[in-house]
Amino acid sequence: MSFRRIEDAPSGTTALVRVDFNVPMKDGVVTDDTRLRAALPTIQALRERYCQVILVAHFDRPKGQFVSSMSLRPIVEPLSKLTGTPVVFVEECVGEKVWTAIDGSQRDSVILLENVRFEPGEESNDPAFAKQLAEHVDIYVNDAFSTAHRAHASTEGVAHILPAYAGKQMERELDALEAALGNPKRPVMGIVGGSKVSTKIDLLKNLVTQLDKLAIGGGMANTFLFAQGYEVGASYCEKDEAETARAIMKAAKAAGCELLLPVDTIVSVRMEHGAPVFTRALGELDADERILDAGPATVKRLLAAMDQSATLIWNGPLGVFEIPPFDAATVAAAKHAAALAKAGKLIAVAGGGDTVAALNHAGVVEDMTFVSTAGGAFLEWMEGKPLPGVEALRG
Repeated sequence: MSFRRIEDAPSGTTALVRVDFNVPMKDGVVTDDTRLRAALPTIQALRERYCQVILVAHFDRPKGQFVSSMSLRPIVEPLSKLTGTPVVFVEECVGEKVWTAIDGSQRDSVILLENVRFEPGEESNDPAFAKQLAEHVDIYVNDAFSTAHRAHASTEGVAHILPAYAGKQMERELDALEAALGNPKRPVMGIVGGSKVSTKIDLLKNLVTQLDKLAIGGGMANTFLFAQGYEVGASYCEKDEAETARAIMKAAKAAGCELLLPVDTIVSVRMEHGAPVFTRALGELDADERILDAGPATVKRLLAAMDQSATLIWNGPLGVFEIPPFDAATVAAAKHAAALAKAGKLIAVAGGGDTVAALNHAGVVEDMTFVSTAGGAFLEWMEGKPLPGVEALRG
């Protein structure tokens, strides 16, 4: 896709930069600065262009009211250390205090505004509030893909008032997703796991029209097996979604997308470490047994499919990876995908909360081509839905 980048922006300007600083915090202390670090390339790129950087972000869900425990003030100290420059904090996100800070700071300074969700106009995308955000500012930069699916004032509204550009993190995300779904190298394979078909209907319906192969794992695979007439014992299964599963299988066949469903399963009576574990053929489990992972034959077929693919897009684990040994299929698939990506044989893009946790569990995040931490936005992109914050950046 075509979108405006920081390199297209004029130098020496005042830039309002939407970032994702919704960081883990305990007792007013940032416990994980990953999202702060993610913003550094954009901050640095703008400062190198002699731009004044005005950071706008949200934290938690204050619902349009001031909540002291949701202030962004605790971010100032760690962000100052990371940027190597004192960060000016403003207790408001619009108005005279903001203007005073802008006028009183050097051209390449960094200013952090208070939690933008303290203002009711943010989530309602109030045009008047968006106009206030744009006052005394020359350009807008969106570096928060994780909020791009929300049409809020700081993610979409202000982009229609100021010249709008993608930040470095946003740029990496959009380039990776373009490589995975927009204009991918073929054959393209997908892996979709997780527990519920019902929460991923739109995703599956879109992917079967985009991919050459789609592997389905996790609890949702049980629903597909049930829809084919296999017994699933005491396994988690959305039996009321069987018709949906059959419709998706039909759509995949019509689109020429090969569905890779489990051909064997790992089962146990109890979902706990140390419980007896058995490999079962499809439909052959006892009434009290639960499918908790994909079996070895399924994994072997999955790895072979990766070897035959040029692009892989992954969302969701293949089993209950949090409890070994039910992590075996997810770990094996993750390590194989990462090895292929590292060798330059596969473009491997993954995203979604459980997916990131599973890849971290397998220790392969760094070797994947790209791993998105933007859960909701990543899923909506995979569903084929336009994202308001991205659409506003199109060139």
